[in-house]
Amino acid sequence: MVALKSPVSFVSLYHHCMKIEIKRRNDLFHMEAENETGNVVQMDASPEIGGLNMGMRPMQLLLAALGGCGSIDIISILRKQKEPLDDIRITVSGEREAGAVPALFTDAHVHIQLFGNIDLAKAERAVNLSMEKYCSVAKTMEKTAKITHSFEIIS
Repeated sequence: MVALKSPVSFVSLYHHCMKIEIKRRNDLFHMEAENETGNVVQMDASPEIGGLNMGMRPMQLLLAALGGCGSIDIISILRKQKEPLDDIRITVSGEREAGAVPALFTDAHVHIQLFGNIDLAKAERAVNLSMEKYCSVAKTMEKTAKITHSFEIIS
């Protein structure tokens, strides 16, 4: 075991040391991404360029990552607040630069549906903390895109 000179947690070490391996799955564009714990995501190109829709496109994965990051934050914050979250659904939409290569995201909107008898002020705080402070994907994307968010509580 290596002794650390400063009090760094395992979690912060893990987040700094990520590795993804991409494997081609057919003779076209179908790819599989696998992380260090064996979880996989399927990727493919659009049919317009020869893909077969056998997975998400990489830019779709970026939107999925934004929604996933937000949901993890929100669930964690609401648990700490002891709020009764029964379920969460997130819809993410994004607009990319027209006619540009590469076509970066210019806008993204995250709509969060929170299910349960959740206090409005606590829900708003959880959503705002996630989208404006904690979500690393949002902080990365906001360098090129305006990210907006909205939420609703469904009892």
